[in-house]
Amino acid sequence: MDMPTHVSARNLLSVCIITLLGTALASAGGSGGLVRAEVPIFLWCAGLAFGLNWLVYVPSAFARTEHYYDLTGGLTYLSVTGLAAVLSGPLDLRSILVVSMVSIWAIRLAGFLFVRVKRVGKDIRFDSVKTKPSTFLVWWTLQALWVLTTMAAALAIVTGGETVPMSYLGWTGFGIWLFGFAVEVVADAQKSSFKNDPSNQGQFIRTGLWAWSRHPNYFGEIVLWTGVALMAVPVLTGWQYATLISPVFVSFLLMKMSGVPLLERKADERWGGQEDYEAYKAVTPVLIPRPPRTGK
Repeated sequence: MDMPTHVSARNLLSVCIITLLGTALASAGGSGGLVRAEVPIFLWCAGLAFGLNWLVYVPSAFARTEHYYDLTGGLTYLSVTGLAAVLSGPLDLRSILVVSMVSIWAIRLAGFLFVRVKRVGKDIRFDSVKTKPSTFLVWWTLQALWVLTTMAAALAIVTGGETVPMSYLGWTGFGIWLFGFAVEVVADAQKSSFKNDPSNQGQFIRTGLWAWSRHPNYFGEIVLWTGVALMAVPVLTGWQYATLISPVFVSFLLMKMSGVPLLERKADERWGGQEDYEAYKAVTPVLIPRPPRTGK
């Protein structure tokens, strides 16, 4: 299949701006950190993130498919983490923990999302963009920035070159990560189980963690990256503090961009006006969980 030839100058400008933002973040995160070939390792990691996504974009654009988008996101996390670990080694305990945490999270999430899109057949986010090459390129470039920004604090730990013993703050951050990761895994498993039950066809989930929050998986995601940021605080210096944008970025992305707003709109289109759904919305928080309560 031939790739459509229409290219938007606005989209290409967006790609350039997104790439520059990633470069600026990598330059700040790599400031004062370890270098290889006179280039900060953080910057090498940024180059890999963008290069890998652009590489997979090409065949995906020709095939007009989004099936490998999330899988590539997970592979980008793993590749960048691996490159940072290899170039920065030997690693201290904090760095080993962070490398393991990011890798476990990336393998789990990428596999989960890849299986989901294969089962469903498509990702609704790409319905209107996968046939527009320049728009599609913006999404792949954004994914590279997403990876880089999300794991910025983790990369600062691994590539920063500072060795500080794990303290109360470090172990607290690790504990917070474990809690967030557990919430995300359990919430995803509960929703998958619910959807796989034929008796629930056409229904919305409101049991388990989903009785406590309308988006408990996103809550877990925000919490786990907050834990990584806390682990980074003791080893950051100078411009490296810019990498603490990580949990802020994740929160903004999920709460204002492609996460909660998209799913809330789709749910309202499907179940809006139904008494049970409106009652569920009235008593269940959007994000931060709380014990279920009965509406008035």
